[in-house]
Amino acid sequence: MVSFADIERAASVLEGKVHRTPVLTSRRLNELLGAEVFIKAENFQKTGAFKFRGATYAISQLTDEQKKCGVLTFSSGNHAQALARAGQLAGVPITVVMPHDAPEIKRKATEGYGGKVVLYDRDEENREALGREIAEREGLTLIPPYDHPHIVAGQGTAALELHQGIPGLEMVLAPIGGGGLMSGTCLATKALATDCELYGVEPEAGDDVARSFRSGVLESVKNPQSIADGALTPSASDLTFGIIKQHCTGVLTASDAELVEAMKLYFSMLKIVVEPTGCLSLAPLLAGKLDGKGKRIGVIVSGGNVDVARFAELVC
Repeated sequence: MVSFADIERAASVLEGKVHRTPVLTSRRLNELLGAEVFIKAENFQKTGAFKFRGATYAISQLTDEQKKCGVLTFSSGNHAQALARAGQLAGVPITVVMPHDAPEIKRKATEGYGGKVVLYDRDEENREALGREIAEREGLTLIPPYDHPHIVAGQGTAALELHQGIPGLEMVLAPIGGGGLMSGTCLATKALATDCELYGVEPEAGDDVARSFRSGVLESVKNPQSIADGALTPSASDLTFGIIKQHCTGVLTASDAELVEAMKLYFSMLKIVVEPTGCLSLAPLLAGKLDGKGKRIGVIVSGGNVDVARFAELVC
C-alpha cells in the first residue's frame, strides 16, 4: 500500500528534477461555473504530462544492477515518453510496449528520448503478458504505468503541490486511466484537505472504474474507443482501485463531445493546449454533471500531448 508519507518522500527526491507546474485561474471560467477554479497545469510538466513525476521517482528507486540491465513498460504514450526521458537522464535503457494505433506524436517522442518501442495489436494481444514475457527474457525490470507504489507516490506530488499552493480547496477532480494519478491525488488530498470532495473522471466509453466504484469490485472494459487516448486502459489495478474506492467521493464520465468543449475552453479562455485526456477533469463541470457552485475547486490537467493537426481537427 502507499501512504502520504511515501508521497512526501517522492516530493523530496523529485525536487529540482521535475517542474513545479503552475496553477492557472480564469475570471471568465469562474463566472461561468459560479466557483473559484484552480487549474493545476501538468501539460507544462517535462515531457508534457504528469507521468514524468512517477517515472522519475520509480527510476530513482532502482538498484544499480537494475539500472544497468534496463527497464520495460507498456504505455499508449505519456508514460512511455516520461519513462524514456527519465531513463535517458539516468542512463537507463528503456523498452516500451506500445499499441500500434498510439498517436504518432507520442511514439516519435518516446523514440526521440531514446526509448526502444515494440508495437502490438491491442485487439489481438495482451500488453501485460507481452511485456512480462519480454522483461523476463531480456532481464528487464518492469515499471508499469500505474500499478506500482513508486508510480502512485510520484504522481501524488502534483496534488501535493496543488494543496500547498492553494489551501482550502473544497473539491478536486482528476482524470482516471489506470488510476495512478487519481490514487495519488486521493492520498495527498485526504492528508491535506480532509473534508475535500474528490472526483475521478473517465471517458464515457471506458467507464470501468465508474462501474467498479458502483459495484465495489474491480471491473474491466474491452478495447474502449475514445479521443481520450491516454485513458483507454481496460481496468485499474487492485492497488489503485483500492485507494480510489476508499477515498473518492465519486467517479464520473465524460463524452468525447464534452472533452472537445473543454479543449476549446482551455484554448480560448486560458490560452493553453490540453490533450483530450487532460480535459476529463473539467468536462463534467462544464456539462453540468457536477455542481460546484460557490466552491473552491482544484482541477488537475494531466497533459498536453496532442498532435497539432489532431488538435485543429477537434477544436476548429
